[in-house]
Amino acid sequence: MGARAQYVVVANGAWQRYYSHWAADRVVNDLLPGPVAATRCFRANREIDEWLDDVWCEGAALVDHDRRILLWFAFADSWADHIAARAVLARTWPGWDVRFAHDGMGDLTHHLGLGRSLTRAPGWFETFEPSGFAATESAEPSSVVSLRLPDGSVRAWGSDWEQPIDHLAAGPGLIDLLVASPSITPALTDMPYGGVHVDPQARTVSLWAVQTVAGIHDWPLPRWENWSLDFRGDDHTQQARLLPTDFPLPQPPLTAALRRLGDGLATPPPDNGPLLAGATAVRSPEGTVPVVNPAALIPHEPADPTPAELSALRTALDALVVTA
Repeated sequence: MGARAQYVVVANGAWQRYYSHWAADRVVNDLLPGPVAATRCFRANREIDEWLDDVWCEGAALVDHDRRILLWFAFADSWADHIAARAVLARTWPGWDVRFAHDGMGDLTHHLGLGRSLTRAPGWFETFEPSGFAATESAEPSSVVSLRLPDGSVRAWGSDWEQPIDHLAAGPGLIDLLVASPSITPALTDMPYGGVHVDPQARTVSLWAVQTVAGIHDWPLPRWENWSLDFRGDDHTQQARLLPTDFPLPQPPLTAALRRLGDGLATPPPDNGPLLAGATAVRSPEGTVPVVNPAALIPHEPADPTPAELSALRTALDALVVTA
């Protein structure tokens, strides 16, 4: 159990890996005060000599001081939380190339010249044969899928499939599933986590997401041979322009998300050690012995910004709240 995070620091031509068992949901908090504070935080946690894989690593960051590049990924509770984090990092990492690692650990290992498959098992991308498209009756779908029809018009659907890349696992057969789906879905009340647009005439798939899309750079994915991919990162604006006028993407304000980031600065990570240690005393089924991963007993060492770093961060947050 845990929310595992991996950190990598590159400096003077060398790199080191660090690990925290409980930090995946705190990656953004650790990055917000800037590169110096983030590096102190990473080095305060446990140095390791191995890579977490895409299954177990739920958040990560690579800070390359030599090239002034930051790569990071973590799950965001909403589109606004992701965009707010990007906006703050753009101010607190001035002069740095700040990139969201859409390919997850693949982006980190690729940056180091180790390729993208180091942390992935062979055959990791699994296609499937869905019986139908997971259109949703909810006004808050996980993603939005749109299709250009032969007459040039575009139809759109909200989708319950969890991640945008899940739609690609169905292959071009997705097109028939969409056409057979009801054309009326609720107007959206919040931004989805991502979107997919399929243009059969141009044989092009466009995709955007505010979460990881592991394997997105391994195009063509199975079944999509002879199709082109237009990966937009976290930029939803192209799909927004294509959607029917009665199915617009909402534009929620970032104010609440920015304030949540500010509130998180004063919230220390929980120490789960005592709780887990007590779990070993719980009566277990006969013949079993409860075991706690020793790494789970080590609390995360969070970023501890200096007064100057904290002041600069507060100034950035305040300025963004005013313009949100």
